[in-house]
Amino acid sequence: MTPNSKEPVTASSREFVKQSSLYQEFLAEREEILKHKWLESERLGYDIGFERALLDWIRKHREGWRAARRQNLSVPWAAASASPFTPAGKQH
Repeated sequence: MTPNSKEPVTASSREFVKQSSLYQEFLAEREEILKHKWLESERLGYDIGFERALLDWIRKHREGWRAARRQNLSVPWAAASASPFTPAGKQH
């Protein structure tokens, strides 16, 4: 195939992407950003928008969230927790 041609997207390739750990990390991070957007918007009394929430979350929370997630994923029993900020054994 030439560099400009595109391969057709098949159902199996979509499933492969959905199952990839990179995509799962993207979804988990996006969920945290959306939570941050909601909390900050509530606190300020207006919708701050996704881009502002994204930049604010990256600056304030991303490093800690990633460290906590890596630690939780390295302990098999802790991987079931939906959020690194949820106390162990307590689901929302």
